[in-house]
Amino acid sequence: LQCCIDIPDVLVKMVRDMLHDIEYRREQDANVINRHDAIQVAANADVGYYAWQCLKPLKNRDVVTLQSWQVGNGYHTIINFSIKHNNPPRKDLVRAVSLLTGCLVHSAGPNSCSPIYPAQVDPKGSLPKWVVNKASQYLAPQLSGAFPRCLCQVPPRKFHFTLLKQLANMKPWLYPEQNKLPLLALLELAVQPAASLENIDESSLSELK
Repeated sequence: LQCCIDIPDVLVKMVRDMLHDIEYRREQDANVINRHDAIQVAANADVGYYAWQCLKPLKNRDVVTLQSWQVGNGYHTIINFSIKHNNPPRKDLVRAVSLLTGCLVHSAGPNSCSPIYPAQVDPKGSLPKWVVNKASQYLAPQLSGAFPRCLCQVPPRKFHFTLLKQLANMKPWLYPEQNKLPLLALLELAVQPAASLENIDESSLSELK
């Protein structure tokens, strides 16, 4: 799945701060169950946990990922993939695998930006056909609309002022010295092979009307 949109009247740095701000993302993500950063690996990398609600009656999913980012002149890149960490799968959730997910936000003009969001995720299970149809007919448009909804719930100028006020003194993604997460060496982490996690068969589940 890959989405690309243009957002007028919003700068790259504003979307960058929105993507990194855990509290703001929790407020805007209607499907979130739990989301938090766990440990710091480098000045521009950390390990995070994300659990979300799936379409009913599918079981909800969670994922543990290593996320890294790079700030450039007129662009910002975030990528993540699943890793093994001290956070074993829960019985009430299916541990999914992020093969490669991220966001590239680049300038689309003096006051506009264009995010590109590629997502390659293994949900770990056999899914019914109606879920696949929903993914193309519903989830992709929802995803492509997520940025404008988050950014345009308030007028751009007010949004800029509000977010800048909230984040003016706390941006660990730009200022690593502000990061208070415990530090862990990258060598202590390992990629999470999809084959090592349990697959569940949900192919016979019917869509709830």
